[in-house]
Amino acid sequence: MASQYTLMDKVVQLEETASHEEKLYKILELYMSIYPVRNSYLFRFSPLGYLGEGIIMLNTTGIVYINDIRDNIRTLPIIYSAILERRAKYCSGIEFLKQTSSKYILSANVNSMAVIPICFDKVVIGYICTTEFSNHAVIDEQTLTSLTDYGRIVGKYMEKTNTLDETPNLSKRELEVMRKISWGESMKEMADAMDISELTVKQYVKSAIKKLGAHNRSHAVSELLRRGIIS
Repeated sequence: MASQYTLMDKVVQLEETASHEEKLYKILELYMSIYPVRNSYLFRFSPLGYLGEGIIMLNTTGIVYINDIRDNIRTLPIIYSAILERRAKYCSGIEFLKQTSSKYILSANVNSMAVIPICFDKVVIGYICTTEFSNHAVIDEQTLTSLTDYGRIVGKYMEKTNTLDETPNLSKRELEVMRKISWGESMKEMADAMDISELTVKQYVKSAIKKLGAHNRSHAVSELLRRGIIS
């Protein structure tokens, strides 16, 4: 199995990618070229509601957008444990049926899953799932260690290339609202505490999401946590 040095050497090749979308595709393409897998799902992760949001899925026939998949990962034990421990996990047989959801089963012969958290330092920013493996593939402890390393190296790479404009220029109010969202406060609770209208709260959220280049508020909170702007 690929050593950490070999993985780092291969991930460096991703720096040649031109766009964000191409970068995500290349992360999965490289993953499938190194490991004995036949498909790979890429998700972003937000600790706000423990939300996993699908981005793309790659298999031997091509790429599929999976934006319709949104999971509270606390309902999926294997993904939940992989994220909590920041280590790759694998299950098969009856454990696979207990720990996953039918939305990940694309064919009748699927009976196992691997989950690889994508980490930057101690923050999980996403994860990769695989449900189809090459014939005679052996997912042992050595493989899981290598998969864990891949997730960490990819996380460092994504942090390096996603620095954008370093710290986004959020206003004091925008940052306050996003911090309250990370605490789980509702729009009404924030409006009452800040003595402003719910509409104004929503405007702060919308502008913060735009400045962060995020897709939604969960993604925005995840970005702020990843960059250490809130904790």
